[in-house]
Amino acid sequence: MPLRYPLSPEMARFVEETLSFSVDSPEMDVQRRAYSRMCKAFKPPRSAELEVKDLTLAGVPVRCYRPHHLSTEHPAPCVMYLHGGGWVVGDLDSHDFLTEALAVDLNAVIIAVDYRLAPEHPFPAGFGDGLAVWHALQVQAQRLDIDPYRIAIAGDSAGGNLAAAVCLALRDADERQPAGQALIYPALGGADDLPSRSECFDAPLLATAELGFYEQLYLPQGDRPPYAMPLNAKDFRGLAPAFIVVAQFDPLRDDGVCYERVLREAGVPTEFDRGVGLLHGSLRGKGRVPEVDAVYWRLVSALLEFLRSSP
Repeated sequence: MPLRYPLSPEMARFVEETLSFSVDSPEMDVQRRAYSRMCKAFKPPRSAELEVKDLTLAGVPVRCYRPHHLSTEHPAPCVMYLHGGGWVVGDLDSHDFLTEALAVDLNAVIIAVDYRLAPEHPFPAGFGDGLAVWHALQVQAQRLDIDPYRIAIAGDSAGGNLAAAVCLALRDADERQPAGQALIYPALGGADDLPSRSECFDAPLLATAELGFYEQLYLPQGDRPPYAMPLNAKDFRGLAPAFIVVAQFDPLRDDGVCYERVLREAGVPTEFDRGVGLLHGSLRGKGRVPEVDAVYWRLVSALLEFLRSSP
């Protein structure tokens, strides 16, 4: 591990364990199986405080987490969550550690989205799935016993990209924005010469060279429209309030830095966390790494604020 990344002992152990599941094969099925094994190794036991159901919304598989202690007098607040994985790996199980915890700690319904993956399904498939689920939540809110005015959207890495893109598409269609958007070390289409690309080119868990590989699978035609890469949008006005957290040692760090700036300059309320000591993907170290726990609770606080401040 490069010495210039001063990681805490707990983070270094997390990285070592994570990398123990790595494979060299270029075969996507092999990579997905390895990723699934890694995710399973970090998955805590399921909470007894939740009802968890897999269902389909707008033809897209989703997982619904509903806390047992929700009020029966009012529809529940909700967070729609889009998982990371470079648009090519991940599923309903890969981020279960996080979506389950958020449901308990927010006392809110979490809807996790199993969007289609590249390279079999490049852009706009995953984006379209996320947008379709958002619309289904609005239409079926009464059946799902959720409040359509208190639904936030969140995602990490590629999922943060999709969450931001859904907000842009809703704004462009003159539709109501989510209560808020929480973007965790998001991939937003930043320029290749951003400082973090060179400063963190060999960062543990995600290197700069890998960014181009994943992007090519997601965007095989090379086009970078705003719904694929939100930083390419021309107008950032009228978007949902944003909580953006980046990772200090991450080539994608400056994507989040740039997005927070353009949102703030466009009049969008923002909260920004620099993710000191974090690496890309390190939220999986929740419960093992103190700096990860700290940023997790800031995420919870931001989402609670979104859900409380909605009409």
